[in-house]
Order: sequence, then structure tokens, then C-alpha cells
Amino acid sequence: MISRSLRRRFLSSRIYLFFSILGPGIIAANADNDASGIFGYSLAGAQYRYAMLWVLVLSTIALGVAQEMCARMGAVTGKGLADLIREEFGVRVTFVAMFALLVANFATTVSEFAGILVATQIFWGSAARFVVLPLVAVLIWALVTRGTYKRLERILLGASLVYLLYIISAFLAHPHWGEVLKETLLPDFKSITPINAYVFMIINVVGTTITPWGQFYIQSSVRDKGVKASEYKATRIDVLFGAFFTNFVAYFIIVCCGATLFAAGIHQVEDAGQVAQALTPLAGKVATTLFALGLFNASCFGAIAVPLSTAYAVTEALGWESALGRRTRDASLFIGTFTFLIFTSLLLVMLFPKNLTALILLPNVVGAVLLPIVLILMLRLVNNKRLMGEHTNSRTFNVIAWTTTIVLILLSVILFVTQVFPIGR
Repeated sequence: MISRSLRRRFLSSRIYLFFSILGPGIIAANADNDASGIFGYSLAGAQYRYAMLWVLVLSTIALGVAQEMCARMGAVTGKGLADLIREEFGVRVTFVAMFALLVANFATTVSEFAGILVATQIFWGSAARFVVLPLVAVLIWALVTRGTYKRLERILLGASLVYLLYIISAFLAHPHWGEVLKETLLPDFKSITPINAYVFMIINVVGTTITPWGQFYIQSSVRDKGVKASEYKATRIDVLFGAFFTNFVAYFIIVCCGATLFAAGIHQVEDAGQVAQALTPLAGKVATTLFALGLFNASCFGAIAVPLSTAYAVTEALGWESALGRRTRDASLFIGTFTFLIFTSLLLVMLFPKNLTALILLPNVVGAVLLPIVLILMLRLVNNKRLMGEHTNSRTFNVIAWTTTIVLILLSVILFVTQVFPIGR
């Protein structure tokens, strides 16, 4: 009979193993709730009240499956996604995938600094643009280029808790929870017009939930963390919980804006900073402060994760050294790519702050249109028995992933057709 002390020791070792592996899934998923994500969810609530909540429920399942596939590939193969694409599909396919990723990620990084600017302007006014914004950029750069993976992971896990502020903001908005639940489970499509605007918003919500860069980031971070196939069960829990938590937060962002902005007839806002300021007369100054703090945290979170995922992908695609904690001369392309994205985005936002509001939303739509390319490559890789052995996809995962891919392609086609031949205007 196993003694009580032995059982306790076994349990503590299992808990220690879980917390030692915890990180990549939660961080990769939470990074989706960045500046463009918060703005996109805010617009969904402002324009459609609670009518987009059902999309969020379905996209949570799709996000969990997509992130889990990449995390599993990272643990089994010990390689990043760009590494596998280059090795299995050759230079041409890798070039197309990297070009699409760079376009989407550059726009996203610019949107992160635009988010930092609008959030800090609420607290520091005009000083934010030329003082606070550059200081934040330098701190982010130093944290990534001069730190280690473990240190960065701890900071980002702590920052993940700040997202809980959005849940508090939603309760301060006092929504009718019965209507929220009804629209989540039984959405009413009768009053949805025009159809092209509705499809655009669906693509926006899906695009900020499941991002192309997120797939590259999570696989590279699992590899960087050194997770092995034998340890993968704990990582799988981390990944699936992260997918749930990030969309749980997004759910309350939509509820908050649906209960306040939509109810007050405010259906158009320029950025998430305006959303925060608009909450003051509707839900109180506390709600505005919490929303702005959450926006600043989310924008900084994204300003770390998005350029980092780009640096991982570019260096892996070219077969160069890519890892945190390396000296500049040992990982020059990795650090150079990260540095270029950070400071080019900073300069664009500092020089043209009035012309960048469209870029805050653009990455969501661009990402959703490009995502099927990445998903198709992922599915071919994860179902390759030579690479994955017994860890290939289950039938359920394949059905969900292929359905997500096909739906995104159809939505993109519908959006294009309805833009060329407007319906319901």
C-alpha cells in the first residue's frame, strides 16, 4: 500500500511538472488580445451589441485546435513551424508563407504601438507621443534582446492576469445577462444588414482570435522551452486553457461595449482609446481607467509577441540561429529582425499618429484572409507520419481544422463578392 507521504511526493512532483511547462499556450493565446484585437472586439460590441458572441464561442474551439497542433509539432519534432515548412515544402512555398506573415506582422506591430500611444495619452496627454512611447519601445527591446526565455515568460504570465480588468469593466457596464446568454446560444440573424458589413465583422473577430503569427510563435516557444513529447500532456492543458482564457476575456470586451456604446448609439470609434474614453459617461471613470490599463498591457504584450514570432519565423525559414538569450553575434538575424520591427513601427506611429487608425483593424482582416494558407501547411505537416509518428491528428481535430479553413476561405470569397456587388444596402 502506498504511504501518504509517497502519494504527496508524487502529487507535488506532478504539480511541479505542470507549472514548469506552463507558459507557451497561455502567452500565445493571450497575445491575440492585443491592440487590434481589443479594438476589433470593441467594434463588434459597438456595432452589433451581443450578436457576435456566437462567433467567439466557435472560434474558441478552432483556436484551441490550431494552437494545440503547433504546440504538439514543436514538442515532437523539436523544430519551429517555419523550419518544418522550409524542410518539407521547399524555398518557394516558404517564401510565400514568410511574405504573407511579414505583411500581416508588420501591420500588427504598428497597431501595437498605436495602441500603446492611445492608451498612454489618456494618462499623460501630449507627453505620451515623444516621451512615454519611445521609453516603452526601448524597454521592450531590452527585455527581449537582453533577457532569457524564462525571464520573459514569467513577465508575460504575470501580464496575462491584467486581462482580468476587462471582466471587471464588463460588470461595471451592467449588461442584461439574460440577453447576453440568449445571443450567445441562439443568435438572431433577421436584423443583420448589410450582409457585407456583417461578414467583414465575422472575419475581423475570427482574424483577431486565430492569427497566423500565433501559430509560429507557439511552436517556436515550445521548442525554445525544451518541451519533449513525453512531457506534452501538461503543455496540452496549458494550450487549451490559454485558448479558453483569451476568448473568455474577449467575450467580456464585447459585452462591455455592447452594453454601453451600442446602447448609447455610439457605433463608430477610431481606436480602442476612444472606446475607453467613451465609457466614462456610460459606466464611470473606473471603467475607463480599467479599460485603458488593459489596453496598455495588451498592446505591450503584443509588441513583444508579434515581432518575436516574426524573428523566429524569418530565421528558421533561412536556417539561422533563433533563440532568446543568445548574444547578438550568435543570433544577429533574429535580434536584427526584432529590432527592425520595433523601431520602424515606433517611428511610423510617432511621425504619422493621425494616419494609422486603419492599421489597428487591418491586421485582423489580413490575418484571417491569410490564415487558410498557414492552416493548410500545418495540417499537411501534423498529419505526416514520418514527422509525427503516433502523434498525428485525430479525426476530430482534422474535421475542426479543415472546417475552419474552408469557412475562412468562403467568408473571404463572400466578402470580396459583396464588396464588388453590394447586397442589402
